[in-house]
Amino acid sequence: MNDLKTQVQGIDPNLQGKDMEKFVSKTQNVYETLEIISKRANQLAGDLKEELHQKLEEFAVTTDAIEEVHENKEQIEISKFYERLPNPAVIATYEYLNGELKAEYKQRERNNNE
Repeated sequence: MNDLKTQVQGIDPNLQGKDMEKFVSKTQNVYETLEIISKRANQLAGDLKEELHQKLEEFAVTTDAIEEVHENKEQIEISKFYERLPNPAVIATYEYLNGELKAEYKQRERNNNE
């Protein structure tokens, strides 16, 4: 996948209603659809969190005094950028509805082969 931040900047971060028939057209089951989307959302959340922490660590200053607080404008801008990104669940739903997610069912494959 290309740069995630670049891809999701065009997504509307606000929640919107979805057509349930289109939403479950691939799985025929609401719960399976939500499971697929939630697993992808968890992956995205972990990736974004890790990436944000890596970027903020570049600016980390270790001091012994607790009273000293350094306000770094770059850190603030990076944090604000990540806050403006759509929620991982919104991103995952967008990916699912645009056919960018693929789900594999290993348990079903085993049952079919037996």
